[in-house]
Amino acid sequence: MLVNRSRVTAKKHTISRYGQVFANIQNNTKSKFKKHMSSIRKKDRPTKIGNAASLVIYRSSNGKYEVLMGRRGSKARFKPGVYVFPGGMVEQADGQAIPLKQLAKRHKRHMAVADSDYKANMLAMTAVREAHEEVGLTLGSKGNIGKVNQVSWNTFRELGISPDLSKLDYLGRAITPSFQPIRFHARFFSIPYELLTGKIAGDGELEDVRWIKVDKYRDYEMMKVQHMIIETLKEKLLTGKTKPKKLFFKWNKINILPS
Repeated sequence: MLVNRSRVTAKKHTISRYGQVFANIQNNTKSKFKKHMSSIRKKDRPTKIGNAASLVIYRSSNGKYEVLMGRRGSKARFKPGVYVFPGGMVEQADGQAIPLKQLAKRHKRHMAVADSDYKANMLAMTAVREAHEEVGLTLGSKGNIGKVNQVSWNTFRELGISPDLSKLDYLGRAITPSFQPIRFHARFFSIPYELLTGKIAGDGELEDVRWIKVDKYRDYEMMKVQHMIIETLKEKLLTGKTKPKKLFFKWNKINILPS
C-alpha cells in the first residue's frame, strides 16, 4: 500500500497547529480564570481594620453641657459631611511619645487591647495629638515627651510639656462594618475643656468646629457611634459614673453593648 507522505505530513502539521491553538485557548482561559478568582478573593477579603482614637471635649455653658465637634470636609475619604469629635488613626510616634502620667489602668479592660498598657496609652496619646492638630487644644503639663520625632510631638517638646493621661476618662469603642471600604476600631476618650490649653482653631481637616449642646445633637448629621458616645457622656455627667459602650455591626444590624 502506497502512502502519500506529503499528505500525512500536512495532516500532522494541521493536527499540531490545531493542538497548539487549543492549548493557547486553554492557557488563556486558565489565565483569565485565575485573574477572575483573584479579583473575587480580593473583593471577599476583609478590609484591614486600623486603630483610631478620638477626644470628646466637653464644657458646661449656662447650665447646659456641650461637646466640641467639627464637620468632615466634602473630600474626606471616610464619611464626608458628618460631624465628629477630633480624632484619627494611630501613628507609630504615638507609641514613642512619653506621657507625663499613664492612662488609668481601670480603662484597659474595656478597650480591647489584650491587657496591654502600651496599646492603651498609645491610643490615648493618639486622641491627645489629634485634638491638638484638629482643634488647637492641648493637654500638657511640664514634662519630657522624649526623643520622638513627629511634628505635633515636637511642638510638645519645644513647649516642655507632656500629656497627663490620668486626666482622661474612657467612654467606649466602635468597629466599622465589614462592608465599608475603610474600617476603624475607634476608641473614645473624654476630658473637660478647662483642663486644656490653647485657642480653638485647627489644621483645616474639620470644618465648622463648634460647640454642640448634648441635648441638641440630633439636629446635626452624625453617625450612630457619635450618638452612642454622647449618650454615654450624658449618663456620666448625670450620675457621676462612666459605663463604657461598644458598637459593632453583626447579625445585619448595629449592636450597642457594655464594653
